[in-house]
Amino acid sequence: MKCAATTRSAATMAFVALASFACATQPPAASSSAPAPAPATPSEPAATTTAAASPTPTPTPTRTGPPAFTAKVTGIARDRLPYSWRPGCPVHHRDLRLVTMTYWGFDDRPHTGELVVRKTVTDDIVTAFKKLYDMRYPIKRMELVDVYKGDDFDSIDADNTSAFNCRPATGSTNWSNHAYGEAVDINPRENPYVRADGGTAHQNAKKFTKRPMRGKGVINPGDKVVRAFASVGWEWGGYWSGTKDYQHFSRSGG
Repeated sequence: MKCAATTRSAATMAFVALASFACATQPPAASSSAPAPAPATPSEPAATTTAAASPTPTPTPTRTGPPAFTAKVTGIARDRLPYSWRPGCPVHHRDLRLVTMTYWGFDDRPHTGELVVRKTVTDDIVTAFKKLYDMRYPIKRMELVDVYKGDDFDSIDADNTSAFNCRPATGSTNWSNHAYGEAVDINPRENPYVRADGGTAHQNAKKFTKRPMRGKGVINPGDKVVRAFASVGWEWGGYWSGTKDYQHFSRSGG
């Protein structure tokens, strides 16, 4: 009986040892919590393409020139001619026209002036004075002689460019071409009426009695001003023999 007990004890010990060996060889149980994922490697920033900004075009500077020549021809009311026209004049005031036009001034700026001429010569006047404006020929002023109460001497002393004035020719009892509205006097100070002896009635014009000469607003033989009027058939008083009228242009030459 002692041997049998010993045998059972040995068998029990053998079983325990075998079970311990089996437990030791089993893999450990998996953890219920999943391992943390490896940190993500930051990706490279996407390459961005920036379009080159187009340069802003620099505006081309524009050159603002003087206004173009303009001329307007209208009838003229009798009350605009209180001194220069009267009954008995060789042209009726209804046959006269007011020409309102641009001229280039001594200050190198455009101005608007007025001339009164016969209706039959308005095209000539506009054509010639447009040429003067385009060449920038300077004119001191351009007003009706009535501003000076019809006084030709005062108008000349003021260096006023004018046309119609019902008066006789200088030194004559005959009508001047101005009385017909077919003559114009331009810058009379710079272009005076010069007697055969070389003198002039206007003190402020004495230094302008010789030709040719240089000077602002001066008219010389064969120059652009003379040619501008010649192109419409008008003659210059500077070509007269003896007496010279450098300011004077007329349709008939007288």
